Amino acid sequence: MNVVTRFAPSPTGFLHIGGVRTALFNLLFARHHGGKYLLRIEDTDKKRAVKDAIDAILDGLNWLNLNSDEKPVFQSNNRERHQRVATELLSAGLAYHCYCSQEELLKMRENARVSGTSRLYDGKWRNKDPAEAPRDVAPVLRFKTPTNGTTKINDLVQGPVNVSNEQLDDMILLRADGTPTYLLSAVVDDHDMGVTHIIRGDDHLTNAFRQIQLFKALKWDTPIFGHIPLIHGPEGGKLSKRHGALGIDHYKKQGYLPDALVNYLMRLGWSHGNDEIFTLAQAIKWFDISNVGKGPSRIDFNKLDSINSHYIKEADDEILVGLIKEAVIEKLNLSECSNIEQRLTDAMPGLKLRAKNLMELIDSSLFYFKKGPLSFDKKALLILDKVAKERLKKLTSSLEKIYPWNPEIIQSTLKDFSKNEEINLGEIAQPLRAALTGTTISPSIFEVASILGKEETMARIKDILNN
Repeated sequence: MNVVTRFAPSPTGFLHIGGVRTALFNLLFARHHGGKYLLRIEDTDKKRAVKDAIDAILDGLNWLNLNSDEKPVFQSNNRERHQRVATELLSAGLAYHCYCSQEELLKMRENARVSGTSRLYDGKWRNKDPAEAPRDVAPVLRFKTPTNGTTKINDLVQGPVNVSNEQLDDMILLRADGTPTYLLSAVVDDHDMGVTHIIRGDDHLTNAFRQIQLFKALKWDTPIFGHIPLIHGPEGGKLSKRHGALGIDHYKKQGYLPDALVNYLMRLGWSHGNDEIFTLAQAIKWFDISNVGKGPSRIDFNKLDSINSHYIKEADDEILVGLIKEAVIEKLNLSECSNIEQRLTDAMPGLKLRAKNLMELIDSSLFYFKKGPLSFDKKALLILDKVAKERLKKLTSSLEKIYPWNPEIIQSTLKDFSKNEEINLGEIAQPLRAALTGTTISPSIFEVASILGKEETMARIKDILNN
């Protein structure tokens, strides 16, 4: 079998993290089996489909390197095809026109709830003579759902699942205005695209029973289904905006690297031993959908931050500089100047060791470019007391003599100074850090001073002494 999977988002909102994981699992499954991974934009609901949402889906998948193997299919372009298939079902006696009013349908639903049945439509027009149809009602077209037996699914994730056909009512294929419904359109497109495996969220499991019946009625090969449990919040409840039910662009704005986010999502519900950090290529080689859990996964932002931190540490310094340079310039309203990029490049090895995301990387780099006098946080102000300032004043004469100005000689100079003053190295290094950065946390202060340069280092110390 030539495996073909598809990711089929509806562009009625943003591309959320659950959708991204669905796309990822479809890609992994297809590539593992040497098949194709396709994208279909299900934009048939023109009242709700938004161009910005379509762009966000395409941009998000591109950012994450989850692009499909062929150009996206837009479901709205296939409307006439969907309508023809519905007409074929009508001609074959497998569908019928239903003339029920909204009031009648509401009453049927109320009766169904009272009686405890899941059939919300009672089949009123299933066997009626169309000659009895009211002339002033535009009918919908309904599928004649089998009333006997069961519909079975050997789900790749959930295992064997079945439903009694008597529990399923006659689904609508065409609305009163002639537009196809999702259930019909998805089946026709999956057939026409050659989809062999439908991997999607388990909230679509009930749709699968109906869609299988359509495949069988049309005498088409039925794809193999795999329904993935949804992603829940940290406490186990429904994923809220507070817990990450946001567009994928939110994660990009929060400073997550695409490879880190993909790596995290690969492990969210799918396991491969104790491996935590691995590439997409490795995941493709290892992926086995039978290792996807049946229960919901809980999003863990601490784990995501940890993985993102790893990817930042391993990232090429020049790439990181390119990702944050414009934000640094904008935050400090700096004019473009030649030393911004060079100073960031020099500082990056130390800066990236502490950052969990690009936002932290940006914020931690700002002190390198601030104009004096600096502002100081509370801890820095406590360190810069009278004794510390006296020591910094004495240190300036030693610093002035340094040549060449590099981390090794700066460190050696501070060690000699602390020895002569009979103090611990930290008793001069920490005040120096506070004076140069405005905080008590930074990369090695010897590297910081070296990157700032001798002139800027001395200027910042003098600002402290003159304050």
